[in-house]
Amino acid sequence: MKLPLIELTVDEATDAFVSAIALVENPAIESDFLAFNKVEKFAMNEDKQILIGAAMTPDKPIFRTSPKGDYYCIFSKDTIQKIQQIFFKKGLIQSLNIDHNAKQPCLDSYIFQSYITDETMGVSAPNQLGELPDGTWIIGVKIDNAELWKQVKEGKVKGFSVEGIFSMLPTDISVEDITPADDDLELTKALNDFNKVLEKVTAKKFI
Repeated sequence: MKLPLIELTVDEATDAFVSAIALVENPAIESDFLAFNKVEKFAMNEDKQILIGAAMTPDKPIFRTSPKGDYYCIFSKDTIQKIQQIFFKKGLIQSLNIDHNAKQPCLDSYIFQSYITDETMGVSAPNQLGELPDGTWIIGVKIDNAELWKQVKEGKVKGFSVEGIFSMLPTDISVEDITPADDDLELTKALNDFNKVLEKVTAKKFI
């Protein structure tokens, strides 16, 4: 069965933008930190207590379920660039939390590095992150909190996941349904986490 593909966009004028980034156990973009909602994983520098990883990757379908039916959603390169720009324009470098829980902020932590990969400019992701598409948003996070860094070292958080309000634009594309089996607990948890974030989505139109 094929499912519709919805493009998620942002619009600062209507308060539709990424407002925070969470440190999560299962990122949606399948790239660990150099420690959306299976997490983008990251890589870490233990001496400096730094995490480097992908916050968002473009054009990758992410499964979503809603009362109106199941579908996949994507972010384009242009939208990810807008998200990055609005995020910094609004001074959200300390807007970090654990598992999308506003009551669990990442204390003494902040984003100190941010760029979009661009092959034409020779800007690429760190080798430790593996193959990532052009247009990926890479961030670096400095953690000065001992308890939070302990969670990172113990593997309790493994990647980044964005949260915010988005506008939804239907496309003419459909995607083969590759939803997980019931016993795929890790991926199911990741999808459920991502769905919680998108409960805030404002739909301009839904087909």
